[in-house]
Amino acid sequence: MSQETGNRRRPERRVSSQVQRDVMQLILDRKLRPGAPLPTETELMGDLGVSRNSVREALKALQALDIVDIRHGYGTYVGQASLTPLVDGLTFRTLARPDDDPGALAEILQVREVLEEGLIRRAAATLSDTDLDRLEAVVDRMEAAGKAGEPFPELDREFHELLYAPLGNALVPQLLGAFWTVFRRVSGARGWTDDPAPELTVRRHRDIVTALRAHDIEAAQRAMADHFRGIEARAAQESRGVG
Repeated sequence: MSQETGNRRRPERRVSSQVQRDVMQLILDRKLRPGAPLPTETELMGDLGVSRNSVREALKALQALDIVDIRHGYGTYVGQASLTPLVDGLTFRTLARPDDDPGALAEILQVREVLEEGLIRRAAATLSDTDLDRLEAVVDRMEAAGKAGEPFPELDREFHELLYAPLGNALVPQLLGAFWTVFRRVSGARGWTDDPAPELTVRRHRDIVTALRAHDIEAAQRAMADHFRGIEARAAQESRGVG
């Protein structure tokens, strides 16, 4: 690309970025909720003082971030602003590492582990006996699935969602779910198998519940750490081709 071409394109990129910010600010200023219709392209051109092409480029970029939802033939609406772009980005980032890199998933697991070890302290203060009964029931279902030779990743996910549900923080299950999805996607792409020792996974989850029932936060954190150490060890084994 010539220097002249580059000099022509840089201002266009700056304009597009600014229009993206302006559209987001418009959504905030007008307090538009997810699913609400956005002004038409023509209206946005007038409101923002930019060309139709600039509006379209900005909307496409915001659609990739799930900030807007373009429904062809119907219009453009405010998106859910989900963590889908984060999941896609982390999945690609992880898969871009060499197949035999034992650290391919280590960063993802470590971040999730830090989050959960901190969150479990807060959850311990809010979990009721009923909540703990629900958690134990999930562990029982894990055990039954393991004995039947059935994988239970969805039950594992359900356990962690139930564990933090009493916190009432809507971002927590979304963020943890994002890391879970990345792990499952990468595992599937790499052809990694499920944990060959489901009884160990069951025991680690049961240890978490037992510690929480005893109001022993340190033991609950240790049990959570042991759970993640097991996942990390398994991922490292698989990356080296050790079954």
